[in-house]
Amino acid sequence: MSTIIILAMVFVFVALRLWSVLGRRTGHEQPLAKPEHVPVMRGVPLSRGAAEPAQVTSEQPGNAPGATAGLRAIAAADSSFDLARFVEGAKAAYRMILEAYWSGDESRLKELVDGEVAEAFSAAIAERKAEGLVLDNRLVSIDAAHIEDASVEAQTAHIRVRFDADVAAVTRDAEGKVVAGSLEDAVPTHDVWTFSRALKAADPNWTLTETDEAA
Repeated sequence: MSTIIILAMVFVFVALRLWSVLGRRTGHEQPLAKPEHVPVMRGVPLSRGAAEPAQVTSEQPGNAPGATAGLRAIAAADSSFDLARFVEGAKAAYRMILEAYWSGDESRLKELVDGEVAEAFSAAIAERKAEGLVLDNRLVSIDAAHIEDASVEAQTAHIRVRFDADVAAVTRDAEGKVVAGSLEDAVPTHDVWTFSRALKAADPNWTLTETDEAA
C-alpha cells in the first residue's frame, strides 16, 4: 500500500512539473496578429435554398429582438425565404471569402465578387504583396452567426449578420518567416456582414453588400 501511495505522489509531482512547463507562455512567442479585415464588399452570391420556408419567430436563438419584425416582413414578401438555410449559407460564404482573401486567391474571389468589389480586394492584396507580407490565417471555428437586424426597403431585403469566430492569424515575410501571430493561438473575431436581395428579381441569390467589424 505504501508503495502505491509513493508512486501516486511521484505521478502528481511529475504532472505538476509538466503543467508548469507546457501550460503557460514563456514570453518568447510571436505577438498575436489580429486577423486582417476584409474591405467593404458587394456582389458575393449567397444561394437561397428551395426548401419549405421556416417560420420566423422571436424564439430564433441568438437573434436580436429588433430583427424579428424585419425577418417577418421578408418572409411575407418572399414565401420561399428559409431563415435557417440563409444562416447556413451566410456561414459558408463567410468562410470561403475570408480564406480566398487571406490567401490572395484573386481568381477565386472573382468567382464570388465583381466590379468595384474585385478592385477593392485586388488593391488590398497588391498592398500586402508590395510590403512583402503573406497571411497564413486559419478560420478555426465559427462559434455563432446571429441576426442583428433585418429590413425591407424599396423592395430590397437586407439582413445584417454578426459572426463570432476564432481565427489563428499569422503574418509572414517574403521568406516565410513569422513576423506576427501564431497558429497555436486563436484570436476571437467579431464581424458584421450585411446581405441584400431585390425581392422581385429573378435571381434568387443574396449578395453581400457591406462588411464591418463588430463594436
